[in-house]
Amino acid sequence: MHFFLFIMVGLALGYGVLMLWYSLGWKRLKSFTVPVPHTLSTPVTVIIPARDEEDNLPALLEALKHQTYPAHLLEVIVIDDFSTDKTPDIVRNCGAANIHLLQMSQHLDKQQRLNSYKKKAIEIAVGQASGSLIVTTDADCVMGPKWIETIVQFYEDRRPKFIAAPVSFYKETNFFKKLQSLDFMTMQGITGAAAQLQAGTMCNGANLAYEKDAFYDVGGFAGIDNIASGDDMLLMYKIFNAYPDGVMYLKSDDVIVRTLPVDTLKGFMNQRIRWSSKADKYEDKRITYVLMLVYFFNIGLLGMGIAALFMPALWPWLLILLLFKITMELYFLLPVASFFNKSGLLVWFIPGQIFHIPYIVIAGWLGKFGTYQWKGRQVS
Repeated sequence: MHFFLFIMVGLALGYGVLMLWYSLGWKRLKSFTVPVPHTLSTPVTVIIPARDEEDNLPALLEALKHQTYPAHLLEVIVIDDFSTDKTPDIVRNCGAANIHLLQMSQHLDKQQRLNSYKKKAIEIAVGQASGSLIVTTDADCVMGPKWIETIVQFYEDRRPKFIAAPVSFYKETNFFKKLQSLDFMTMQGITGAAAQLQAGTMCNGANLAYEKDAFYDVGGFAGIDNIASGDDMLLMYKIFNAYPDGVMYLKSDDVIVRTLPVDTLKGFMNQRIRWSSKADKYEDKRITYVLMLVYFFNIGLLGMGIAALFMPALWPWLLILLLFKITMELYFLLPVASFFNKSGLLVWFIPGQIFHIPYIVIAGWLGKFGTYQWKGRQVS
């Protein structure tokens, strides 16, 4: 038992240092302030892969119609991934001249089997894009009117090759969705902090931008197209390898993209397993090492909790380690929650630990060894 406790204390200390490091990164990450006004000139193409999204697309298309960026410089491509609902009709009838529909059925045989339909959809859309700056989002998202304008201001001021930007959940109507939002907000905070520290930048495909030329310079998704997910981070690492100073994070309230949490536990686990399935695929192994530290710390806590049911002497140690974990995470999350205007969610943070620790362990294991459902397709 003493050896196990020694290991757990070591993992806890490593975890604490990690949280303090991320806290420092977030503190140093300054919000983008718009430079001296000038005429923006970058042609932009927004790409939206969509499969059976008739319920979500109207809100997104309405948000895109209200963008402040000049319409003649903004093109929107919705690439339909063999939808069986009214997704194509909604795009055709949206009433905006700069919003176009592409259909994978015109480029692929429906019987052709791919492991990443989303990457293929984006690849097809990039090939048709008129913009020199590609921006991607998801069909269940909404954003404010200055989204594209602010991205272009940042791009023309800094000239990055790749831009990662913040994503947040909204419509957290129950306890389950509030827990998802807290978990996702933590990941978003780490994304920004890691970018500032140059310690393994992350991103989310619901809100990122990259130069079309950079996409082709690195061969697009070639070499990673056999991996079901990773249209965001794995592409980012390809661009980072080619342009080490060209990957940046845009912290601005005007560019926050809001997306929906999932409705069911099954959907949540499939999502998280999909995200964790690429943990050993990252070019930057610092991400892999961090994920291993987090995973083994949580599996240790879970194992200690089970063992404490039969060994009461473990209870004080378990409570101390849990208190330490909660304190470090809250210290990091307080300013992150303030940026996302979600400080009220923090009241659910402590009770959420009961669910968060087991989910980390299960999703991490199944991400490596299991399969999952994504958009009605089984992925291994």
